[in-house]
Amino acid sequence: MADHLEASVTLPSDPASVSAARTYVVGTLAEWGLPSDTDVADTVRLIVSELATNAVQHTFGQSPTFTVDIALHHDEHLRIGVTDSHPRFPKRLPAAVQQDNGRGMVIIRWLTAECGGRLRIRPTREGGKTVFIELPWSVSAASVPAGGPQEL
Repeated sequence: MADHLEASVTLPSDPASVSAARTYVVGTLAEWGLPSDTDVADTVRLIVSELATNAVQHTFGQSPTFTVDIALHHDEHLRIGVTDSHPRFPKRLPAAVQQDNGRGMVIIRWLTAECGGRLRIRPTREGGKTVFIELPWSVSAASVPAGGPQEL
C-alpha cells in the first residue's frame, strides 16, 4: 500500500449527511483494506456517526457544511477528522443535561482510547474547528469479522 492515503468529502449540515459520512468513511477504509464487517469498522462507524452528528446538531446553523477527512500514514496511523466552521469547541455538558444527549464526546473519547488511539480538537485558520481521532492501523488484526473468528 502507499505511504500516505487521503480522502475527503464535504457534506451539507443536515441530519441525512450523518449516514452519508458513515458510508463514505467505511467504504473508503474498505478500499484501503479494512473489511466493513469487522469490530474495528463498527467502532469507526460509531465514532464517525458521533462526530458528524455533533457537526450537524451543535453548530446552530452557523456551519452550512462539514468536511470529513481520512488519512492513512505508512500503514500505521489512521486519522479521521470532522471540520465545521463554527468556532465553539465541544464541551461536556453537566450530568443533569446528559439524560437525553450530550454524551457524544464521551463516547468518542472512550471508543478511541479503547482502540489505543486519541481524540484531539484543533481550531482552523478560518475560525472553525476540527475534531479528529487517531488510531493505530492494523488491518491484519482488524480483519476478524465482527463477532469473532468463524469456525467451519
